[in-house]
Amino acid sequence: MSDVSKVTQRKGKSNEKPVEKPHENNKEEKGDEKIVPKFGLLPRFPHQRVWSRLVLVIGIMIYVYYYSTKVKVVTFARQGEILEQRGHNFQCDVDFEEDLVNFPECTPGACGRFVSDKIVTSTEAEILLKLAKKGLELGGSDGGASVLDLHSGALSYGRKFINVYSLEKSDEVFTAPDLTVYKIVKEKIKYAIAQLFDLHPDFIYLTHPTFFSRLTNAEPKTEHDEYWHTHIDKDTYESFHYTSLLYLNDYNYDFRGGRFVFVDGPFEKRTNVTVEPRKGRVSMFTSGAENTHFVERVESGTRYAVTISFTCDITKSIEDPVIPD
Repeated sequence: MSDVSKVTQRKGKSNEKPVEKPHENNKEEKGDEKIVPKFGLLPRFPHQRVWSRLVLVIGIMIYVYYYSTKVKVVTFARQGEILEQRGHNFQCDVDFEEDLVNFPECTPGACGRFVSDKIVTSTEAEILLKLAKKGLELGGSDGGASVLDLHSGALSYGRKFINVYSLEKSDEVFTAPDLTVYKIVKEKIKYAIAQLFDLHPDFIYLTHPTFFSRLTNAEPKTEHDEYWHTHIDKDTYESFHYTSLLYLNDYNYDFRGGRFVFVDGPFEKRTNVTVEPRKGRVSMFTSGAENTHFVERVESGTRYAVTISFTCDITKSIEDPVIPD
């Protein structure tokens, strides 16, 4: 028992009041003593322990969810690299395999994805960049994505498409030498795809849509402007079996954002495999669900590229573009 308690029990022996110890009221309750916290008693509310535990559990759940669904990012090809060839093969998607049953000469030994900076020369890339700019300046979308298809003549124009060859100035923009370069580049990519996927080039055919694209950070005006959604080429374009992309300018120099991203694995263990565009770089891949992908939204600047697609179905083939008479 404390000295203070003893003093209070000596009734009649002293009229002195018990002397409080210094800072006695700043201590917590211990045994028979009541020790008050320095800043007074903490406020309490009904079911305080229950609520505290609930907050703790929610915090743990948020932590676990965040780290279990956090996207892993792997850079497949950096802008600063000059790649002879980089890529790998893997199992095809079941639906893609079934679609190729009727085209045995066009069936790959394995599906896959590849990148090369040695297929298209810098001069060829520069000529096609100028061609894209001249053609797209004749129209252009009100939103962030504009396309020009030299085969069909489709050109983004405001919120719709027009035939670029119907415009008076088109004969000044598209020249025979430019289209010759376009054909040469297409043939180079076709033979590269045939080699990479163990195909005979005579059994893969240019198909539609094959087009130039110009991407910016402008707000979308139509669904065609929302180019950043994850998709599968074979689902979007039924004729596609092999997709290629030729980049016409440089990531982090001419534009920011706009990387090409393959999406691998289920959502909860997703990996984003990125390709950073480089002028003259070509990406080539099978068009099934094994190569699900999207393009990052451009943050600033303007991104130019050409999508050149191939099919195994000769009935879905298209001819090289020609200047109308």
